[in-house]
Amino acid sequence: MTLSKFLSFAVPSVVLVGAIAAPANAFSLKPIGVFGDPIFDEGAAEIAAFDAASQQIFITNANANTIDIVSIADPTSPSFVSQIDLNPFGGGVNSVAFSNGFLAVAVEAEVAQDPGQVVLFNSTGDLLKQATVGALPDMVTFTGDGSKILVANEGEPSDDYTVDPEGSVSIIDLMKLLNDDTDAVTTAGFTQFNNADLDDSVRIFGPGATVAQDLEPEYITISADGKTAYVTLQENNALGILDIENGVFTDIVGLGFKDHSEAGNGLDASDRDDAINITTYPIKGMYQPDAIASFEVEGETYLITANEGDAREYVFEDENGEDVIAFAEEARVKDLDLDPTAFPNADELQADENLGRLIVTTANGDIDGDGDYDELYAFGTRSISIWDAEGNLVWDSGDALERITAELLPEAFNSTNDENDSFDSRSDAKGPEPEGVTVGIVDGEIYAFVGLERIGGIVTYRITDPENPVFVDYINPRNFDVAFDEDNLEDFPLAGDLGPEGLLFIDGVSSPNGKPLVVVTNEISGTTRIYEVSVPEPGMAAGLISIAAFGVRQLKRRQDG
Repeated sequence: MTLSKFLSFAVPSVVLVGAIAAPANAFSLKPIGVFGDPIFDEGAAEIAAFDAASQQIFITNANANTIDIVSIADPTSPSFVSQIDLNPFGGGVNSVAFSNGFLAVAVEAEVAQDPGQVVLFNSTGDLLKQATVGALPDMVTFTGDGSKILVANEGEPSDDYTVDPEGSVSIIDLMKLLNDDTDAVTTAGFTQFNNADLDDSVRIFGPGATVAQDLEPEYITISADGKTAYVTLQENNALGILDIENGVFTDIVGLGFKDHSEAGNGLDASDRDDAINITTYPIKGMYQPDAIASFEVEGETYLITANEGDAREYVFEDENGEDVIAFAEEARVKDLDLDPTAFPNADELQADENLGRLIVTTANGDIDGDGDYDELYAFGTRSISIWDAEGNLVWDSGDALERITAELLPEAFNSTNDENDSFDSRSDAKGPEPEGVTVGIVDGEIYAFVGLERIGGIVTYRITDPENPVFVDYINPRNFDVAFDEDNLEDFPLAGDLGPEGLLFIDGVSSPNGKPLVVVTNEISGTTRIYEVSVPEPGMAAGLISIAAFGVRQLKRRQDG
């Protein structure tokens, strides 16, 4: 693989591994194995789970509606074992989890608004049991002791927005399920919040929807004691807190908004300026996290989120074969009427090279109801955030993700994931689009591994001190020199990994080679990449660089010429 350009920002000695590499003797992710024949943009690899006993990973393959069972006994050479056909259970596989010999798979119904299934297998793929859950089961996970299975039922509306199921989380008691108890499944919904006074940053905006219908669970993480689940409500810019034992949501926490006018919270807002221009603007960002993970420091629970952002757009085909928009909230800033008092320089802001091309929501911002916009809200915050157990913001990465990728891959900055030669093409949307996150402990330090869905690659932070995380590594096994797009796929298999979706950490004790591993499933390329984690030797921590220091060095370089 040939890199467009590589810039070292820590120490001069680097080891290239076919991608952005860490400085010698510093923390790094080393790609050691890959599985899958590249399949373009069909979700052939989205989420993975791991069984230490059989040394197998289980990969959701939406393209075939299967679970691919893959041996990683030799992680440098993953090998296909078998496939589990999920067509008898529904219309599409969404998620997978493994614990204590049991494989749980979330499968949506043929009609996505109908109840879905969680299907239970053993490690060889034999069917054990299945349970009916809510509409569109999107993410499944076990409690730490393996006694319960939780599934986030997103409950998205139909394309014409005439059917809108309630979002929920189903809690499955594993032993009751195995014993065919009729009360094995408890479903926690949100009807108790229908008339509640929610925080203003909780977005309830679906046409005619109740709160229970509008809230759409996306991803779940569970506290170390197994008592509390934290559920991202992505479109709603909120976090649900679930009492697992009682099967009740106790709180809906609005995540607030990020102020992109503050120093350190900038973004590149234009795909038409042919430049990297990360700067501040008078707009707000909706966190709208996708994946979430939890970790403990000194007995306190913390949450880390990948703030991808997501918009609602529902389109159906009428009797004449024409597309009809049932609901859509996206608009470009240049197409909105801006309040002249709030935006006295509206003409300048709405130029294509400034904010004009930026995609924002029309569901927020008209504060006084007069038809023009007093505030502008962008989707996602192009960052990761750490929150405490009550949902209070502890730390946010600011504009570091865009600055890191601009520094290390300047010619591919804000590229999209399904086309090369696409520099700056995602600046008007959600930038690098952090989507997946997982957390692991390596040599006593806590690390977060974050997948950037668009430009690709994995960013690693040391988060042992939740208030002062440290950026330590970025690796991107994508070949930007291969010419491909959806109309020219001849060389697509040479492009490497595209669209990281799910991340899975395997600790050194469980790992087949005794080294910590990170498994990354890539939705657009259909590949699953295995990385080995290397950490600094004592006295070699100079390879680490803080986000704050990175920003200072970046700025100084630009000022110097």
